[in-house]
This record gives sequence, structure tokens and C-alpha cells, in this order.
Amino acid sequence: HLSSMRTPTEMIVGLVLCPCGLLLTLTGTLAPSWRQVSLVPDQPMDVVWEQGIWDICRERQSTHDRLCGQADELGYFEQVPVRVAQGLMPSSLVVTLVGLVVAALGVRCWQPEPRHLVAGVAGLVLLLSGLMSLVPSSWYTQELWALPAPPGSTLTVGYSLVLSYLGSCLEILGGLALALSFHHCCKE
Repeated sequence: HLSSMRTPTEMIVGLVLCPCGLLLTLTGTLAPSWRQVSLVPDQPMDVVWEQGIWDICRERQSTHDRLCGQADELGYFEQVPVRVAQGLMPSSLVVTLVGLVVAALGVRCWQPEPRHLVAGVAGLVLLLSGLMSLVPSSWYTQELWALPAPPGSTLTVGYSLVLSYLGSCLEILGGLALALSFHHCCKE
């Protein structure tokens, strides 16, 4: 009976990876640095524009003066990959929260036995949330150099995009781990 008292490994892995993925995806969604535009013509050499899915910030690196809420003169926010990210990233966060609530109900926290079916369903919900944030991150990366920017400027990937990718991958892995709980349902 000792083995039945322990929480299965896949549930622990899922409950560790998914909240970490949620934090990374949340940071990636809110922080304005999906893309950095530097060496902008007619601007000082140390000016960097950071473009997110909600805001554009201008930072002078020598003095660390940062000003957000910059005007979108090139129609950056009108681009389809940015619009899709504006819809799917917050939706992914909500689905992740729902998945974590369902997972908490399925994993044995206050009950003698875990509910494998509930944990498996939570795994599928969390897998879906990871895919919902992976799609806009991947599409944005694919279109990074096609999105409007001042001619002659240098474009690089911003940290928010990297965090969104990592968060998506952690949610997918955590969701897959929780989905392994279906294996125990089949045995029962």
C-alpha cells in the first residue's frame, strides 16, 4: 500500500513544469521585447527600439533612458502575426490557469488517491495551452524580418519571444506528463 500513497511522478513533473511555463509565457506576453530594432537611420547609434505585442519602447543604451508608448508609425501592430499573438497569448494564459485548476483537482493533494482521469484531462488542456502560445511565437519568429521596420536598421530576436517559446515548451512537456495519467485509467 505504500506505493499507492505516493503521488505519481508524471503528475509531479506536470505540476512543476506547467506553472513555470505559465510564468515564462506571462512575462513573454506582457514584456515589450519580442523584437529589437537597432542602428536605426537618423537616430543616435545607441538607440534601440523594443517591439512587443502591446507596446513599443525606445531605449538609449548609453544613459538607459527608456520611454514606452511610442507611436506605431510603420503599422507594426496591424500585422497579422502581431494581431494573432495579441489574441492567442492571453487566451493561452487563461487556458493554462484552467488546466492548472483541473490538475489540482486530479492530483492527490487532499485525497488518498489521485484521480487519474481528471489529471489526464488537465494534461490535455495544458498541452493545448502550450500549443496556443507556441503558434504565435513560431509565426512571429518566421515573420520577424518581414514585419515593418525602418530601412537599413538591424533586427534581432527579443527576450520576450524567447521566454514565450520556453514557456510554451514547458507547458507542452508538463501537459504531456500529466496526460500520461490516462495510462493508469486504462489499468484500472
